[in-house]
Amino acid sequence: MALLVEVSVLYAALARVETEKKLSLIRAWEESEKAKANTISRSFDVALPASENFVNVLLSVSPSAYQENLEKKKTEYAEKMKNKMALVHKAAEEKRAAVEAKKGEELLKAEEMAAKYHATGQVPKKSVGCF
Repeated sequence: MALLVEVSVLYAALARVETEKKLSLIRAWEESEKAKANTISRSFDVALPASENFVNVLLSVSPSAYQENLEKKKTEYAEKMKNKMALVHKAAEEKRAAVEAKKGEELLKAEEMAAKYHATGQVPKKSVGCF
């Protein structure tokens, strides 16, 4: 009976390792998406001064129209980046929730199987490879 407890503890440990691996992959994906968004934002910040210089030349003709257009574009781009970051975060949260749900299902399944083996006195057919 102690062997069955050790096996279920081992299965739980393996499930935890698998869950941590999945969470690590999700975190890496999320960081990658954030890095992409930050790179795009930085490239916009680098290109902005050049376009501002061009607009400054044009502003001498009609300052308010060009200034409003520039401000509008900056605001739209900032909103677009904010929305993209929110989508990345939402997707990562959904994946974390899915992993947690799967972990719960696996733990419940392992507990049910352990209870079945305890009740019947059978030994699982898939046992740990070191025996």
